[in-house]
Amino acid sequence: MESNSPQPSRARLGPVGLFTGAYLLAAAVAAGVSGNLEFVFYLVVMLLLVAGVLVLHQRVGLTSGALWALSIWGAMHMAGGLVPVPESWPIDGEIRVLYSWWILPRSTGGGWLKYDHVTHAYGFGVATWVCWQALRGVVGPLRPTFGLMILAALAGLGLGALNEVVEFIATLIAHTNVGGYVNTGLDLIANTVGAAIAATIIYLHGRCGVQASPSGASANVHRESSSFTGKAAP
Repeated sequence: MESNSPQPSRARLGPVGLFTGAYLLAAAVAAGVSGNLEFVFYLVVMLLLVAGVLVLHQRVGLTSGALWALSIWGAMHMAGGLVPVPESWPIDGEIRVLYSWWILPRSTGGGWLKYDHVTHAYGFGVATWVCWQALRGVVGPLRPTFGLMILAALAGLGLGALNEVVEFIATLIAHTNVGGYVNTGLDLIANTVGAAIAATIIYLHGRCGVQASPSGASANVHRESSSFTGKAAP
């Protein structure tokens, strides 16, 4: 008998796939028109990442929320390097794009928070969540214990370190807006904040599910949390 299980996955991928394809096409046109070699390189990296997410999704079945969160992260990244900001907005450096924008500037110069930091914190918080879903998808139903949350956060941070390697390679290929050593350090701090927040939310969500369930009803906990964790209930 033919299984209907793949159909929901295809349905989830439809809208998010169209959204992702649309902004990648727009980014490709913008990068080509402006001659932005850095973001031509990042577009290639993005296509490889999309392929990796598709493979992971087929293996573990990521939730729709995780797929959309990843796609939004990609859109934030593309916009960060290609969308210009007004002359009146405070920036770091000389390239007037979203990635340079000080959201919270200091009156003495510089600032406390950049669009770049927000993108890093959000993105690697999402990466931590996806790592948790992948772990559950491979191992099976797991309760989000403190130790497992540390593991998921470290996996997300490992992806953050890999991102810094990609940014370093970009500096060898073209003139970029990546920044120097301090920028890299701030990126890693933002990654850590995002991963820690994501791990805390997952942990608290799991704790609330356990406390709200009667004793011995662990199967119900798994069913109630499946939409968040990405692992179907047995």
